[in-house]
Amino acid sequence: MLTTALALTACSAPAPGDSTSSAGSLTVWVDADRAAVLKDAAAEFTKESGVEVKLVQKDFADIQEQFIAQVPTGKGPDITIGAHDWLGNFVTNGVVAPVELGDKASDFQDVAVTAMSFDGVTYGVPYSIENIAMLRNTALAPTAPTSYDDMIAMGKSAGTEFPFIVQVGPESDPYHLYPFQTSFGAPVFGTNADGSYNAGELTIGNAGGDQFATWLAQEGAVGNLNISLTGDLAKEKFNAGASPFFLTGPWNVADAQAAGIDVAVDPIPAPGPNAAQPFVGVQGFFVSAKSTNTLAASEFLTNYIATESVQTALYEVGKRAPALTASFEAASADPIIAGFGEVGATAVPMPNIPEMGSVWQFWGVTEAAIIGGQADPVGLWQKMAADVQGAI
Repeated sequence: MLTTALALTACSAPAPGDSTSSAGSLTVWVDADRAAVLKDAAAEFTKESGVEVKLVQKDFADIQEQFIAQVPTGKGPDITIGAHDWLGNFVTNGVVAPVELGDKASDFQDVAVTAMSFDGVTYGVPYSIENIAMLRNTALAPTAPTSYDDMIAMGKSAGTEFPFIVQVGPESDPYHLYPFQTSFGAPVFGTNADGSYNAGELTIGNAGGDQFATWLAQEGAVGNLNISLTGDLAKEKFNAGASPFFLTGPWNVADAQAAGIDVAVDPIPAPGPNAAQPFVGVQGFFVSAKSTNTLAASEFLTNYIATESVQTALYEVGKRAPALTASFEAASADPIIAGFGEVGATAVPMPNIPEMGSVWQFWGVTEAAIIGGQADPVGLWQKMAADVQGAI
């Protein structure tokens, strides 16, 4: 289906402003939220270099598919905004060019540069990082829990409807449950020496995975995990004071504060023997492999997008923690950003390898079946691992 969709997209006429730029200009795809910030950076770059920068606004959800479809035809942009977990598809489709950060690589948080790399090569300039952490209603829980069991005990002592809240839903939510899974030592894939994911080493079905599956069944049986708690309902319940704790991302903080909750951000308590590591998502900018002005594109990204002023401005617009360390440290004056950043610093990048696409289709529905007590948890988990391996 994806191949057909991409083929149809490639046959479509490009929208105005989509064509690859001439040598004296750059075309940059950007979403509406980031366009205003980049307008100033583009104007400064044009003033200094004489290279015109054309900003073309795109719906973020459409960018990956359109970029893969249009670049091979020579009708894509020189630069596009995007998410790091698109990178595997970009590289395997031959649509992105490496970006040489050089000494500037050390100016970014390590996890951001790792996320923007594939097979040891850096392909993007990061500007933000994002991850989940544990929100705490300080009126119901004045101090942070020291462990998962401590959190459950604190939640029960508060006398609220739920000891803690995490969105699960009828098909589960592996993204939100992943920190618990990693605490049992069951990452999806193994990693290479440089920190990149090894697609040939599927580790989700290891002994730690069996332990996690058993834990999911136990937590589902006692009601700590509930497949009726969708994302919207989880948010509604926490904002109504139905639990002291909410495992979620920065996107839900503003509404909680608007509901009158004094929010603190804590590390995620681990039910297993290891630290609870959530996925971290990184956003940044990529250079087209078909750009006719790669030198100017690289110059714009490394000497303008990778500056503290631009990264701070992007943070102020999107409220995503900056990838540039200097900008992040300045933003960390906000305790909310500092809290999420502390968790994100030890988080793991969402796998950016194409094989990850074979995981999602089996992962969530299996977790939901285990939480719902449908069958032997270990048997279900091992069947899922086998199905994923077969799909890969």
